Amino acid sequence: MIAFSCPVCAHLVTFESVRCLNCSSEIGFDPARRTMRPAAAGAEGASRCSNQEIAACNWLAAENDPLCLSCALTRTRPNDNDEDGLGGFAAAERAKRRLLFELLDMGLPVVGWSERDGGIAFDLLSSEHEPVGTGHADGVITLDLAETDPAHRERLRVKLGEPYRTVLGHFRHEIGHYYQTVLVPPGSPEEARCRELFGDEREDYRAAMERYYANGPEEGWEREHVSAYATMHPWEDWAETFAHYLHVRDTLQTAAAYGVRVDGPSVATADLAPLESQPRAVGGDVGEMLEAWIPLTYALNAINRSMGALDLYPFVLGPAVERKLEFVGGLIARAPAGAPAIA
Repeated sequence: MIAFSCPVCAHLVTFESVRCLNCSSEIGFDPARRTMRPAAAGAEGASRCSNQEIAACNWLAAENDPLCLSCALTRTRPNDNDEDGLGGFAAAERAKRRLLFELLDMGLPVVGWSERDGGIAFDLLSSEHEPVGTGHADGVITLDLAETDPAHRERLRVKLGEPYRTVLGHFRHEIGHYYQTVLVPPGSPEEARCRELFGDEREDYRAAMERYYANGPEEGWEREHVSAYATMHPWEDWAETFAHYLHVRDTLQTAAAYGVRVDGPSVATADLAPLESQPRAVGGDVGEMLEAWIPLTYALNAINRSMGALDLYPFVLGPAVERKLEFVGGLIARAPAGAPAIA
């Protein structure tokens, strides 16, 4: 995420800001320009998204459109009488806007469900009254809004033995399934290379899922996969790797935007790996990204431990995982440019 300033007085504001705390100007995020703009009544071309209240949305909508680009992608939400569900809905929409910023910033095509069959859609549903399964199918990303409750999410994280579980992480994983169909066309050289790296996605998914939940990952899975869940099936390996690329890219971009750097520890070391990190504007070279990323995570984990918290980055990236990240990064860099406006 880049840093933002008030378009009126130039003071620092956040990505979620609706008003500048310094000059009190009403502001909003313009997804077309990917910048903050004045949003007061009468401001040129500025129109608040009609979900400003219900989804805590600070994005601006295109002229004559009631919904912003992000909210237009939501196909289903809790009804107006479901107070608990709506609380989770606003939290989920907040994470979704961060996801979409990164997709737009990378230049990936964002085509909505209202534009064509199989376009991106989000069903944000409460499991308070009926079961909801978080997942992806034919462009539709479903999220159980219970995942926005930190206590619920932590219980599942521990139960499933996951080192990391967030709403934004869910969205990055599920959108990864969608982009595999976009970036890896059937019968293409990319498909052949994808199978070399991740395995044959034609493997029976239900059988793989049952095997994984019955037996867990094979010993030594860390050498080939970014997470235990990635071992379940080639589709999940792709989605976990795609999500991880987004984790790394976004965090490095934020560090660069705020001038965060690591000059190395204050003690002499014999480490061969570099311990200094100077994140800069995001590029497509995964090798350069990881050179800045690994030392940065050493420092961030050390800071978290000083606060008595879990490691911020509880992962180890082996050579096989790096090759997979390079493949995903290369496909993203070569993706069709631009994100069509949402109808």
